[in-house]
Amino acid sequence: MSGDPQQTLGALLARLEVRERQIAVEAEAAHEQIAQLTALLNGLAQAAEHITITRKTLLELPDETAPAPATPTPALPDGPAYQQIMAVFAEASTPLRARNVCEVMDLDLMPNNINNVRIKLKRLTGRGILAETEPGLFTRPRP
Repeated sequence: MSGDPQQTLGALLARLEVRERQIAVEAEAAHEQIAQLTALLNGLAQAAEHITITRKTLLELPDETAPAPATPTPALPDGPAYQQIMAVFAEASTPLRARNVCEVMDLDLMPNNINNVRIKLKRLTGRGILAETEPGLFTRPRP
């Protein structure tokens, strides 16, 4: 090393010490940001869980409104498949997907069968015989 003060061991050690303190400050700031983001993430996860529980609870509540005047029952489309589908829903205690209906009806779980059942479920929904509580999830409407 020459006599240049920039190149002396003491000057180099001093610069390293300054940089080390800068990195320590940056690391502490990053740790604080991580703690804040973790707290935010935990809060969002808890809020999502509460919403899911509330939605499920509301779906399970009995309808306590006054009974509506009797409306004529919509006609079931022709075909034995519709009778079978309605028999599946008569026994079901929870909403079902087209795949579940195929399983109960002992149909092969092939895309063509599932799509055919889904089309029939949509047709029954359109007639008010079934209700689609969320996309692809079908149930009998509440009276």
